[in-house]
Amino acid sequence: MKTKSIRLLLIILFTCNYISAQQDAQYTQYMYNASVINPAYAGSRDAMSIFGLYRTQWVGLEGAPQTGTFSLHTPIENSKVGIGFSLVNDRIGPSDETNLGVDLSYTIDVSYRYKLAFGIKGSANLLNVDYTKLNIYDPTDPGFQENVENKISPNVGAGVYLYSDNTYVGLSAPALLETSHYNGMSTYVAKEKIHYYFMAGHVFDLNYNLKFKPSALVKMTEGAPLQVDLSANFLFNEKFTAGVAYRWSAALSALVGFQVSDGLFVGYAYDAETTKLANYNSGSHEIFLRFELFKKYDKIVSPRFF
Repeated sequence: MKTKSIRLLLIILFTCNYISAQQDAQYTQYMYNASVINPAYAGSRDAMSIFGLYRTQWVGLEGAPQTGTFSLHTPIENSKVGIGFSLVNDRIGPSDETNLGVDLSYTIDVSYRYKLAFGIKGSANLLNVDYTKLNIYDPTDPGFQENVENKISPNVGAGVYLYSDNTYVGLSAPALLETSHYNGMSTYVAKEKIHYYFMAGHVFDLNYNLKFKPSALVKMTEGAPLQVDLSANFLFNEKFTAGVAYRWSAALSALVGFQVSDGLFVGYAYDAETTKLANYNSGSHEIFLRFELFKKYDKIVSPRFF
């Protein structure tokens, strides 16, 4: 129902401190999808890594976010360079955004165990807004007479990523340019603010067939509350993962994953809202596949788990 779409938009507006701050796509399993938010991650897995994710948020609420992500990144053989490509489609109510990104990283050895990667991202964002999907109070309002169609906004981003076989720390800003979107009447409809990401995690060997990995992701942007995601995952027999996650003042999640083969990993997460928004939906679902080729097994003693 269109009225549900309006209800969703009102909830979002009234829970944001700064209405013009446009949020990036949200992920629960961010630790496996780091190249989308940090270009320095490209090539860090010493393999060609192909990743696909689909997220449907706030199930049962019409117009709720739906996100599809595809990425590919790989190191360049006999060099310290990594390259990557990503495609993210994010749909919320009447808006449909597609972001295309290209990553380039350069890695240096800072010690026997640790590597430090520097990355840059070039991207283009395509925005469409179809006002006919809204239950408009005044259909004659000039601001809703012309849809936003194929508005392109180029951008650049950067990041750093320090990692070893069992630890990672990253800092990034995937879009450094603040861009505004306008409809055909030059009416202001959306503005993208800079999002800063900090992520970190460590894998502890509890015994010969059990590993434990706590991790965190912090997202900061002007005019919006600080977003903190905390997770704790266990890896059993280097095959099966299970854990929980908490998005501060937002959601509690359950995560599972399975290493189907040496190259294929499958993961799923379910989010249960911890806010009043839980009264209007039945949770969020997220599933992903990661397929890796040409892995350098001699350089990795055990699965990286991130």
